[in-house]
Amino acid sequence: MNKLIERFTLKIKRAETPFYAALKRFAQNIISGNLPLPRFLYPLLRLVFSLQRAIRNSFQWAVTFFFRSPLFRSRCESVGKGLRLTCLPEINGHVKIWIGDNVNFFGVVGIYSGAILDEPKLIFGNRVDIGHNVQFVVNREIVFEDDVNVATGARFMDSDAHPRDTAERIADRPPHPDEIKPVRICRYAWIGQNSFILKGVTIGEGAIIGVNSVVVTDIPPYSVAMGNPARVVVKNLARPSEAPVKPD
Repeated sequence: MNKLIERFTLKIKRAETPFYAALKRFAQNIISGNLPLPRFLYPLLRLVFSLQRAIRNSFQWAVTFFFRSPLFRSRCESVGKGLRLTCLPEINGHVKIWIGDNVNFFGVVGIYSGAILDEPKLIFGNRVDIGHNVQFVVNREIVFEDDVNVATGARFMDSDAHPRDTAERIADRPPHPDEIKPVRICRYAWIGQNSFILKGVTIGEGAIIGVNSVVVTDIPPYSVAMGNPARVVVKNLARPSEAPVKPD
């Protein structure tokens, strides 16, 4: 029976005869078709659409307020006021986490640490925004100062997750502690989508990291860096005190 069905389906896909070609067109029309909607139903359907969004958002808020936020805050060393979560962050390891005021996690966040050092630290200052699908690999220390923005898909690693020595890698040994170097993202910095910030890097105050960049060296303040490896392409961006005043 299965072979007969597979053979019949194959004939339709190939449109071997006018009959099978007609069946293929019919199937394509069914798959790509839409239910006809009279115009007078549009106001009612818009109301239903808004209601389902409101119900969904209310449910998500309740889950976060009563479940996600309490669990995550209990896992942290300290959490300031105004923490906003969309999903419960995934935490694997013994990393210690400090969070300042008005920090936002806009989606799935992964926080991972190994057993190399006793007290790996992940520190967020005030008003830090973390996008969706951002990951932190923390074995020593990663620090985000105030007002940092991190876009979707960024990665932060303070180690290579394996030793440089070939024999030690073959033996499946962890990195040596000397190879684990802290990462610091200074205030006002903006980390672009899908960027990788690797061990020992300091992103200077107000610096911008372009999309898909791999940062392996320090980036000076108020500059733009991009590429793999990331290189500075713009220097001397306007500082906050130099920003133009918006008209009333």
